[in-house]
Amino acid sequence: MTYKCVIIGGGPAGYTAGIYASRAGINPVIYEGMQPGGQLTITSEVENFPGYPNEESGPVIMDNFKKQALRLGTDIRSGEITEVNFSKYPFRMVVDYEHEIFSETVIIATGAKARWLGLDSEEQYRGFGVSTCATCDGAFFKGKTVAVIGGGDTALEEAYYLSKIAAKVYLIHRRDNFRATKVLQDRIFKTSNIELVMDTITIEIIGVKNGFSRKVTGLRIQNTKTELLTEIALDGIFVAIGVTPVTDLFVGQLELDEQKYIKTKGERPLTSISGVFAAGDVQDPFYRQACTAAASGCKAAIEAERFLAALS
Repeated sequence: MTYKCVIIGGGPAGYTAGIYASRAGINPVIYEGMQPGGQLTITSEVENFPGYPNEESGPVIMDNFKKQALRLGTDIRSGEITEVNFSKYPFRMVVDYEHEIFSETVIIATGAKARWLGLDSEEQYRGFGVSTCATCDGAFFKGKTVAVIGGGDTALEEAYYLSKIAAKVYLIHRRDNFRATKVLQDRIFKTSNIELVMDTITIEIIGVKNGFSRKVTGLRIQNTKTELLTEIALDGIFVAIGVTPVTDLFVGQLELDEQKYIKTKGERPLTSISGVFAAGDVQDPFYRQACTAAASGCKAAIEAERFLAALS
């Protein structure tokens, strides 16, 4: 089967690409993959997405994206693209390791996945006080005490951002020095409500549960030199040890940067293969917001429409 447009991924970028491609009459097919709705589905409360004057849950917002795409005619499927071949045209893909499909254009919107600490307790409190995005969730901790875990640019940027909102920020790092740029370090050192906790690893996230309700109350940490265990009382925890773009499928197929993000051309979603476009976090190591992902999905669909029009 050969389609005009196949969209790989069903987050904000993928669904928006489906909305625009459907309205352009190119009959897009979305394969949602392993995490329909993308990273926003693990965010319990969102208050910075345009069009939602009151805070709303990530799953509800993404369900509305999906409903709009379906209403406009997008064919949304639950399968996963497990193999691609962009060396020949039309482009060949394999769904769920079983059957092959072909498409005249492809929009990649596989996103990025946050790196987590790997603790069982972390899994229990994701979205209930444990986050990977201060820009997304920081406002919920106004005047409260939070911790940021990490030592790179992202961690220090998150800590500084939160210092303007929270009463106190603990910056916890497993080494005795930061990997972040000197400018960021200087800014952190000068911020009075940020306390550095160095040579320290996280052992357990502490909280309380009441039915379906959960709440973070603290963090159990250990000094890597003295092995001393201590606890910190907290309202929220931000894990900032990086994200990984979901691009393993495209290694050897498209040009990637050193961090394995798909390289695009300037402000346009054009990849190294004509007719293949990339949108959302899979090509964006800087902003990583739902609204910027949606905007890039719009761009990718418009580019796909223009590509197909040039062929006819």
